[in-house]
Amino acid sequence: MFPTRLDSSIAYDIAKAMMDGFNRHYRLFRTESARAKHRFETLDWHGQQRAQRERIEFYDLRVRECSNRLEHEFKAGEQPMDIWQQVKLHYIGLLVNHHQPELAETFFNSVTTKILHRSYFQNDFIFVRPAVSTEYIENGESEARPTYRSYYPTRESMGEVLTQMVSDFDLRRPFENLPRDAAWVQAAMAERLGDAKLRANFQIQVLTSLFFRNKGAYIVGKLINGFNEFAFALPILHNPTEKLVIDAALFGEDDLLMLFSFARAYFMVDMEIPSAYVHFLRSMMPRKPRNEIYNALGLAKQGKTLFYRDFLHHLRHSTDQFRIAPGIKGMVMLVFDLPSFPYVFKVIKDFYPPPKDTTREQISGKYLLVKQHDRVGRMADTLEYSEVGFPRDRFNDELIAEIQKFAPSQLEISDRDGDGRIEVIIKHVYIERRMIPLNIYLQEAFDAGGTTPNPTEPAAVQAHEQIERGVIEYGNAIKDLVAANIFPGDMLWKNFGIMRHGKVVFYDYDEIEYITDCTFRRVPEPRNEEEEMSGEIWYSVGAKDVFPETFAPFLLGNPAVREVFMKHHADLLDVAFWQSHKERIQQGHVYDVFPYDQDKRFHPH
Repeated sequence: MFPTRLDSSIAYDIAKAMMDGFNRHYRLFRTESARAKHRFETLDWHGQQRAQRERIEFYDLRVRECSNRLEHEFKAGEQPMDIWQQVKLHYIGLLVNHHQPELAETFFNSVTTKILHRSYFQNDFIFVRPAVSTEYIENGESEARPTYRSYYPTRESMGEVLTQMVSDFDLRRPFENLPRDAAWVQAAMAERLGDAKLRANFQIQVLTSLFFRNKGAYIVGKLINGFNEFAFALPILHNPTEKLVIDAALFGEDDLLMLFSFARAYFMVDMEIPSAYVHFLRSMMPRKPRNEIYNALGLAKQGKTLFYRDFLHHLRHSTDQFRIAPGIKGMVMLVFDLPSFPYVFKVIKDFYPPPKDTTREQISGKYLLVKQHDRVGRMADTLEYSEVGFPRDRFNDELIAEIQKFAPSQLEISDRDGDGRIEVIIKHVYIERRMIPLNIYLQEAFDAGGTTPNPTEPAAVQAHEQIERGVIEYGNAIKDLVAANIFPGDMLWKNFGIMRHGKVVFYDYDEIEYITDCTFRRVPEPRNEEEEMSGEIWYSVGAKDVFPETFAPFLLGNPAVREVFMKHHADLLDVAFWQSHKERIQQGHVYDVFPYDQDKRFHPH
């Protein structure tokens, strides 16, 4: 039976309404991102934090709005499947010359799967792979700004060109001394170039929009000379007199990977063509997956889409089995992994042994808090999925038994799609980057001679360095979290991990609280001998009372660890440290947290 003209008209109207819904979403997303420039110029740090939280919710709100419109105007859920096939074809037509086709396809999938029954989630009705290429999309006449600008300095004119490059961003606040800062950047670039001859193609390319996060704005670009490219980023901050300074010159892929880390909050960037930004950034950070770059740009739904496509591709090209993740098992989360895949999968258990007193909803709330908060490079981002199907033959029996025991409500094993393939369906799962748990990292150092009485042995020296590095970074991580108004709750080593470049990151969120919600107390002096000798806590403890001096017995049992900790982070055991930070945050202070080492700064204060 051929579709009627009326059918085609309804299909086109549905497709057009979905495109209108996406365009409204991206217009609002882009407007909020563009406002970050004004907030930066006016030092509106609380407004920046609030916008960061609210923008994360934009996508789901627009999907809900669009779904409701389609149901109200077209009774979309009751339309036959041949109408939906036409809807997709019309939608593809509307993507011609669109500047965000990949985002619009993901939006189509989100709305369609919200309306249709799961049995219809087939290639015919959603975009399983991109239908429209994002290569070489160009701005139209209506968009004056290209994706990036190019500058062509000589060695002699470099300082002048750098000054002009920064001025072209039109920041409405004066620099303390821009020519001086440009000279420092020039010196850093000259060091990178060395004695190399400047080739005919020598140029600086910078993305047209600034990248805003926390209290910083970043110019992101690359230096091109012959066959060599040098990625760079220039952080712009306010100094104590509220004038602008270029704070550092970050160079190379490693510096950029730190800046764009999955453990940091998403940037605010005004982008007409996001795929062009991703392409440019990928040329600077080839090891960073595209999904993580979309996430870093605030386009988390697109990041989830690309991650899932990469995951399915990996499953097709691997044969190892999912297993219970190595390490100490958590009381709240059941964690499993696929050894060949660099992520872990975390499922909330159905019940929690004492002393855990929490609920599934509270735990989900903690993960949402982390998603919306500035993670300051110390909390791993998570991808959240529902109704995820895995091939049954890729799960070992021990893992299935573990899920059936601790999270039976989250497990279904069935031929869901009716095609004879048995699947393990996980109802709700968080996915995050796999790291080496800090307790294992330290134990490896102990085993390698970190506690040997003869510390001059090469293996012992290396082990001691590993212990020192891990303990110092652990304390730094906690102090960065405190600066971001986060109390980790459970501070045991096993809840922190080591990333590839040596940074320590927190990843167990079920007990986190805002610093400002906690009461930091000293342990009271016993009033008599009976209280002093008591093996039980004899004083009252509120739900959010914290006693920093009690951290030591749980953390510092190893003498080597204790020595390093007390040398660098003894203040973490002092209630005054916590209380002073709480008071400053309550007074409205927003701390600077730098995504680069202090020794890179031009203006340390």
